[in-house]
Amino acid sequence: MATKVNIRDVAKAAGVSVTTVSHALSEAHTSRVNAQTVQHIKAIAGELGYAPNRLARGLRNQRSQILGLVSDEITTTPFAGAMIQGAQDAASEHGHLLMVVNSGLDNELERQEIRALQQHQVDGIIYARMFNQLVSVPDELGAVPAIVLDATTDNPALSSVVPDEFGAGEAAAELLVAAGHRSIAMINNEDDIPAAHGRLAGFRETLLRHGLQLPAGRLVAAHPSTAGGREAALQLLSGTDLPTALFCFNDQMAMGAYQAAGHLGLAIPDDVSIVGVDNLELIADALWPGLSTMALPHYEMGRWAVLKLLNELENPDEPRLHEKIPCPLVERFSVAPPKN
Repeated sequence: MATKVNIRDVAKAAGVSVTTVSHALSEAHTSRVNAQTVQHIKAIAGELGYAPNRLARGLRNQRSQILGLVSDEITTTPFAGAMIQGAQDAASEHGHLLMVVNSGLDNELERQEIRALQQHQVDGIIYARMFNQLVSVPDELGAVPAIVLDATTDNPALSSVVPDEFGAGEAAAELLVAAGHRSIAMINNEDDIPAAHGRLAGFRETLLRHGLQLPAGRLVAAHPSTAGGREAALQLLSGTDLPTALFCFNDQMAMGAYQAAGHLGLAIPDDVSIVGVDNLELIADALWPGLSTMALPHYEMGRWAVLKLLNELENPDEPRLHEKIPCPLVERFSVAPPKN
């Protein structure tokens, strides 16, 4: 049986002290060693197959090097899984494991899961939601450092991160106005949630900056689904004074708008331009022509949550932040200048 490589073997092979190896392989102390030496030591460690003893390191700094992520439905849907990937990548890069649990919207199960994570001595917990919403975090989170992901809370002790919903609406309006549209409508989510309010506010204020209005008749709220988008678009695109462009709350509603336009004999983007939000590639890439849309920054939010949590673990007095991450525009082929 092969002998397990230890830190002394790495130090000997690298021609440095055990302390230097320890610092070079520690995220907390790597700055104490020059970059070239760190690179050399990591290469030697990789060649020898050396893996730091996570348990021993945790005992020294009273940390488990494990973070918990509590989600509602994220792991069971295709919409926001990139948040977990972003969190996992950031945790791994900083020598931590990410333990993920999913409550399926069962509040009692969620409380049990948080207690189970605490029993596993996690260093901190990321409390994540599938979509941007206002949450009251469970009392059980008060016993461990925590960050709120894709949601906001009125608890001033917790940092949080959400998409820049206002910016998404703003970018959609700028895209359509830049293409020459002046007769523009919006299909919004009928639910009372931050995303619906933020996207509408950003869209409306940007139109106003360009001297344009969003009249009541050009704003329709519906269920945030393909069927909801289809019915709303049929309402907006039937009649005489038709809008030349539609901004849809999400890509699913935009797909419904595509269906409505096709049913009415309207071509996209020649007769009507359409913009969505999500960059859900199962829809945005599959539609013909491809849908221009604002990408929700799921991956970036997951990374931010882990990095902020690790920072607060090292510096408990760090200010709590409520971050809004931009939603980048992904341009495809659903926007063109109006015919007239």
